Amino acid sequence: MSERQPVALSQDEIAAVRSWVIHEDAHVIAFSKPPGLSSQGGRIKAHTLDDLLWAFARSNGKRPELVHRLDRDTSGVILAAKTKPAASFLGKALQMRRFRKQYLALLSEAPEPKAATIDAPLRREEIGRESYMRVVAFDAPGAQGSQSRYRTLAAGPEGAVVELEPLTGRMHQLRVHMAHIGRPLIGDVRYGGALTTPVGPAPRLMLHAARLSFPHPVGGTTTVEAAAPEDFAKLRTALGL
Repeated sequence: MSERQPVALSQDEIAAVRSWVIHEDAHVIAFSKPPGLSSQGGRIKAHTLDDLLWAFARSNGKRPELVHRLDRDTSGVILAAKTKPAASFLGKALQMRRFRKQYLALLSEAPEPKAATIDAPLRREEIGRESYMRVVAFDAPGAQGSQSRYRTLAAGPEGAVVELEPLTGRMHQLRVHMAHIGRPLIGDVRYGGALTTPVGPAPRLMLHAARLSFPHPVGGTTTVEAAAPEDFAKLRTALGL
């Protein structure tokens, strides 16, 4: 699919990206992205997941293309299209909000109420070289309607684990919405999350894309799930959740 210049990959990189595949057919390929890997771009001079897709290039020089993105420190399910028609179909489905994304997040304290929908418009702002999202009034210049749903799965004296579902697709949406209700994600330094817990430091932003359901280009709905990586599972267990 891509006509860009190929990226030279090491055998270790090729083996790694192939090991992350959790679903593949003639039209799509889904990965369980590890934390610390950028989806695309970024200022860090290291290969991104987009670069690593050259491991799947065909003899005609075309390769899969990412359909959406995850933040660098967010782990979990991410989808790529293997053909141009599939990319077009999935891009339109994403715009029409026909993707259903479910995440797991660790919090320092359980939210109240235990489950709710957050309806808070967001606006993108630039501070230096960094981009942030901020909750603003619905009629503020640049405001974008944004809704997220959360549900508490387990809670204890040391923290909570919640299931999050973005109903819109704004940058950092889940992170900002949870911070807005006073429950920022553990490890989310950008939006006020705790960097330490009662059982030790947070290894990263504690957000995992656990499940993705999407309309498949040949019909029906496909659901792909990714198990939480070791760092997430270990901290969850240590917090008694």
